[in-house]
Amino acid sequence: MHEMSTSSPQQGAGEVPTGVFARLKRAGLLAAMTAASFNVFTGSPLAALWIASRVQGASQQPTMGPIFLVAVCIGAFSFLLLRLLRRLGNAYDRAIGREPTIRAHVPWLRSLRGERPLEAGDEYRMSALEIILCAMVILVFAAFEYWFFFESTSSIDQRSGRD
Repeated sequence: MHEMSTSSPQQGAGEVPTGVFARLKRAGLLAAMTAASFNVFTGSPLAALWIASRVQGASQQPTMGPIFLVAVCIGAFSFLLLRLLRRLGNAYDRAIGREPTIRAHVPWLRSLRGERPLEAGDEYRMSALEIILCAMVILVFAAFEYWFFFESTSSIDQRSGRD
């Protein structure tokens, strides 16, 4: 007689460790992913500006060298942080028992017409890294809008802030 299987959809992925050390490792990976994604938006530009300010020196007018250096540094720091994020995301996926797929099809590039019936289920849900990156973009955008509308100076009425 045929018995129905009640195992989880990640049966082939192996058991997910549930001990204290495994939970701390997953929490640490999530914290590291959050910090790295935050630094893509804040730490990378600030570090680039700091480096360029050291190259510029005490002269009042900026030259093209430090401006070019800011662009290069932002690109290099962001590239390195994104590589780090990819490694952290893969480590987290391994820690929760999620098997890597050969073809990664991100959710925002999927067809909305339902042409791909095989792309449904748990294996195509958003990863923790994608959720953290989406949340960070929303958070940074909201912080920028708050600063722009309430804290920045206005060139129209010469105020130091929008009181």
